[in-house]
Amino acid sequence: MTLKKLAIEFGAVFATTLISAAIVTFLWNFIGYGESSFDWETSFRIAIIFGIVMTWLKAREMKPR
Repeated sequence: MTLKKLAIEFGAVFATTLISAAIVTFLWNFIGYGESSFDWETSFRIAIIFGIVMTWLKAREMKPR
């Protein structure tokens, strides 16, 4: 897998996870606590972790044995 494909894969996973985590934390805070706030720190942390792990798994899957 080339570096360009890895970067695209990471970007796609990162963006998807960041948006999903931000929405979930917003809803959690809104429904659970009555506050309308995003938890960006947690969202970025989860997006970085998922971006690295999912890209690494995809690269291992594509690698010929």
